[in-house]
Amino acid sequence: MIGATTENPYFSLVSPLLSRCLLLRLEQLTPEAIRTLLDRALEDPDRGLGRIEVKVAEDALDHLANAAGGDARVALTGLETAVLAAQAGGEPEVDRPAAEEALQKKAIVYDRQGDAHYDVISAFIKSIRGSDPDAALFWLARMIEAGEDPRYLARRMVVHASEDIGLADPRALLVAIAAAHAVEYVGLPEARLNLAEAAIYLARAPKSNSVIAALGRATEDAASSDPVPLHLKEASGHPGLRKLGYGKGYKYPHDYEDHWTEQQYRPVRFQGRRYYEPSGQGEETDDEPSPGSP
Repeated sequence: MIGATTENPYFSLVSPLLSRCLLLRLEQLTPEAIRTLLDRALEDPDRGLGRIEVKVAEDALDHLANAAGGDARVALTGLETAVLAAQAGGEPEVDRPAAEEALQKKAIVYDRQGDAHYDVISAFIKSIRGSDPDAALFWLARMIEAGEDPRYLARRMVVHASEDIGLADPRALLVAIAAAHAVEYVGLPEARLNLAEAAIYLARAPKSNSVIAALGRATEDAASSDPVPLHLKEASGHPGLRKLGYGKGYKYPHDYEDHWTEQQYRPVRFQGRRYYEPSGQGEETDDEPSPGSP
């Protein structure tokens, strides 16, 4: 069996099937190769545009070949559109401006289900993480112009706000969520401004990955089957639970000075294990944890 696809098989095929396949990656066409295809299309009277008496300027053909991003379909569609438009308008030749008009947004190489989808969103997030607002805007604009779902862009920024900024600037999450709400409330095209504002804010914000790192360390320990300490168990559901020791020894913090008292909140073997390490970036200081931390 031989199959061909424009989508990334690593995302669209299950692992058992991938392991039994030989994957061959076909590279995108060069501008020179696309130019050859365009010339053939103009000369072919049966399957091409050879029967239409409209000339195409050399610089127009070069633009179609270069702006197609390696996709012959984009170039051929642009050529056909330009030639047919010239024929309908009584124009004897397609010049470069006409070729540019024919391509329009189609020249943006972007497939919402393929490699470009994952590659461009990756570049967008990495630009924000790298504190480059101009690069973030570049990739954001490309995705918006290519028709990417604005809700997807907003969700990615909400995740990024906690993953790469976190407590270094807690307002970043609020800005990202506000942008997500704006997308739902306003919609495109106006919501582009909300997405752009959020992207700029996130890119300019101080960065910290302490939240995701802390959660990762805690997750490793949380996979254990250690029981909840008796003093932390709920004892109000049935009088008999207290006879079993549920809730015994629990100290209600509000009964103590500063609403805090020393107390352990984890299984014995994990007491003293520290998961959260402040980064010292932005508002996330290196100060010792508050008295309420174990």
